[in-house]
Amino acid sequence: MRISGLLVLAGVTASILALGGCAGSDAPGAGPAASPGQFPRPAAAGEVLAQATVLQRDGEEPQLCLGAVAQSLPPQCGGPPILGWDWATVDQSETQSGVTWGSYAITGTWDAAAFTVTQPPIPLSLYDPLAQIDPRLDEANPGPSTESTLLRLQDELNAAEYSPATASDWSAMPILSNWTQNGYLWVSVIYDDGSIQRFFDDQWGAGVIAVQSALKDAD
Repeated sequence: MRISGLLVLAGVTASILALGGCAGSDAPGAGPAASPGQFPRPAAAGEVLAQATVLQRDGEEPQLCLGAVAQSLPPQCGGPPILGWDWATVDQSETQSGVTWGSYAITGTWDAAAFTVTQPPIPLSLYDPLAQIDPRLDEANPGPSTESTLLRLQDELNAAEYSPATASDWSAMPILSNWTQNGYLWVSVIYDDGSIQRFFDDQWGAGVIAVQSALKDAD
């Protein structure tokens, strides 16, 4: 299994264009090339739940770190802005070297650019969610693709060298990471209402890309 970090929207679009034109016979379900701007950036219709680190550097707005967090002291991470956040109202935060952070379960809304808090956050150490196991992780029922095919697709995704207009333009960064596991190329995104999964299914056929959403629809 090979894990890759943050991808930007432009990179995904460019790599899909490339794949649509050069996918070999071992690429299951290879479909037509995508056109720029086609990659979905869905907003959530209702409340969503984040289980993540909130981090704020002195002089900057707080960020919701939905991807990888570097285990330094203080930690290092980035993510979309989190609106309505107040450190005075939450427990179990830490501050060091001009950085304040903590890990929480947070209910809010997602407009495809920013997360807005709607309910009091709960420290993750006190949060006990029900386990939700993705059936695509069941080793008894793997995906149809070979590891070599998935690694080639992953390389195509990671090969594009694009950057968003600004480093803080998180609305242009819906993809957090990708990795191969159990016959799928997994793609972790900020939020998927199903449209991102359908987009990849249309490109390469169902059962190739497994999309995971960091923000979950609240019950």
